[in-house]
Amino acid sequence: MSVIKNQVHSLYTQVKSTEIKTEHVVVAIVQETPLVFSRITGLFRRRGFHLKSLTIGACEQSGYSRMTIVIDGTKTDTEQVIKQLYKVIEVIKVSDISFDQTVQRELALVKIYATKASRSEIMQIVDIFRGNIVDVGHDSLMVEITGDSSKVDSFLDLIRGFGIKELARTGLTAMNRGASGQVN
Repeated sequence: MSVIKNQVHSLYTQVKSTEIKTEHVVVAIVQETPLVFSRITGLFRRRGFHLKSLTIGACEQSGYSRMTIVIDGTKTDTEQVIKQLYKVIEVIKVSDISFDQTVQRELALVKIYATKASRSEIMQIVDIFRGNIVDVGHDSLMVEITGDSSKVDSFLDLIRGFGIKELARTGLTAMNRGASGQVN
């Protein structure tokens, strides 16, 4: 977390305001159209917003998709992102769920260098993290790990010593807990 300080000077006063830069999770329901993803990513690019993660996929309503956007910025930055998203015609609903009770998950596929000597140790680490071995090669293992971002990061830190041959992370997807937390 970092702190951003803004100073406003006038002839009579000096006002200091402090905003904390944190990670915010925004969920948007959008119509499924061929250009919606391009429009939204273009909006972020033009405005210079820093996105940590952007995932999009089908939701419970036919013809609509759910986007989960992780923004590294201040509360003001997040409010600006939400205002800009509402300007895109295909955007139906946008919610900042950063401070709600949520379930957050990320998926990673990791191809790890594995010799006969190191396979059993890698398999033990995979079991501890409740991961799955989804492919076995002569010199590698492919592992699927699912959980919150800190769990995925911890797993990667432990297996980095064996050597990561290839890595693919999905980015965060999140949903409010309980019936009252629906976005749409």
